[in-house]
Amino acid sequence: MASFSAYVTKPPLFTINNYPKLPHPKKTSSLFRASPISSLKKPISCHLDSGSPRFTSKFSMPNYGFGQMNYFYGANKLNEGLILPKSAGTDQGQPAFSFSIVVKILHLAVSLGIVLASDKLLKKAFVAASIKFPSALFGMFCVFSVLMILDLVVPKAATSLMNFFEPATLFIQRYLPLFYVPSLVVLPLAVRDVPAASGLKICFIIAGGWLASVAVAGYTALTVRKIVNTEMIPAEPMTKPSPFSVVELWAWGAVFVSSFALAYFQPAALGTTARTCLPFLLAATVIGYMVGSGLPSEVKKVFHPIICCALSADIAAVAYGLVSKSGVDAVLGDYLTKSSSNPGAGDILMGFLGSVIISFAFSMFKQRKLVKRHAAEIFSSVIIASAFSLYSTAIIGRLIGLEPILTISILPRCITVALALSIVSFFDGVNASLTAAVVVLTGLIGANFVQAVMDKLGLNDPIARGIATASSAHGLGTAALSAKEPEALPFCAIAYALTGIFGSLICSVPAVRQSLVLIAG
Repeated sequence: MASFSAYVTKPPLFTINNYPKLPHPKKTSSLFRASPISSLKKPISCHLDSGSPRFTSKFSMPNYGFGQMNYFYGANKLNEGLILPKSAGTDQGQPAFSFSIVVKILHLAVSLGIVLASDKLLKKAFVAASIKFPSALFGMFCVFSVLMILDLVVPKAATSLMNFFEPATLFIQRYLPLFYVPSLVVLPLAVRDVPAASGLKICFIIAGGWLASVAVAGYTALTVRKIVNTEMIPAEPMTKPSPFSVVELWAWGAVFVSSFALAYFQPAALGTTARTCLPFLLAATVIGYMVGSGLPSEVKKVFHPIICCALSADIAAVAYGLVSKSGVDAVLGDYLTKSSSNPGAGDILMGFLGSVIISFAFSMFKQRKLVKRHAAEIFSSVIIASAFSLYSTAIIGRLIGLEPILTISILPRCITVALALSIVSFFDGVNASLTAAVVVLTGLIGANFVQAVMDKLGLNDPIARGIATASSAHGLGTAALSAKEPEALPFCAIAYALTGIFGSLICSVPAVRQSLVLIAG
């Protein structure tokens, strides 16, 4: 059996499904127009059975909504201009296709493994040296510096390095919201000791502080834009991760059912309850994210995928707590143990946060020309917005009488989780779980309302919109804005990384930390 591919530029003008009514091939051939190879648009495939005097042509045109057409022609019709053959391999070529998939999987495993291993090694080295500066941030600077040096000396080497790590960066982008979820899943445990009055004050700071941060970052960017008057240029195209498939959903569903049953009948089958519960809690989290990502856009405006994701994990925890009679608190405790020797599902997901920071280096390098051209707008806005976010939170917390330790815990509310946790580690006695939860809630507010708020504020410039979004609502806001305004995505990505970087840098200065503690009370 040989295979050929061909192309047509126009759909057939007759109905396909009723075979007896199909016109004769000679009458039909004029309905198709062959095009030069350079202008081919829609692929079709032909399967030629060499053992038969005739061959079957199977046209697949899903974009036209016609379904598929099977039609019989004489073998000599191949040269009548109806189709243009193009070799697409043979049946013997199928193993090659499978081999390419294996190569892609190995490429992803190696590139992602290097990023993860680098993050772990740096973290251990910083702990051993008693260095409090975020190790992942140092790794990001190192990767970015290496790329910049290679770009100056051997540009092809920099491009090759970027291409090698592209599968890892796409994987991180695809699952990025999942790495925020664990803190939201265990939120009931994190806020248990927070008084109701303090909780209301924190909510006020989250909402009011986010709105103020949007305005400050956006208007700063507009002001600097007017001063420098730099002309806009197109940004480098950003590769988008592939959407989730039904096969992936069913695969995770199978993992959930089988591992839930195992945990029910053998609670310590994998050594500890946390390890035994890990597979089904992880599967529940991923399934929730996949389902949430597939919801209609109107629904996602008020029900963000990350909320669906957290609810899915919590429902699974409640269900297992009931059937096993261990209680939901115990299951949530197993979800995020914060122990490297006995990790839960949340620990696995949050283990990627350092890799997220390192991956920023590749995004920033790809947009290096844009950063250089609009450096004045980007850096001035990010610096002012980051400092404003930290100090305004401390000031508002002091004014409304929020406990100092809670105020310090929510200082990095506008900074991505990975770096927010690094920032609060500079301070003593903070509630890191509350920090992560507040960061996620801030991102959810931004994801749902940032576009409408910026429209009301008159922030119409893509640079101002991108910087204002990322500086106030980090990754979740960035994802929401870039889905509808791709022209703002490069500025979102840059500000997203730089906001956390600058926040970490200024908080690593002892004088800054002391001033924040003093203001908070």
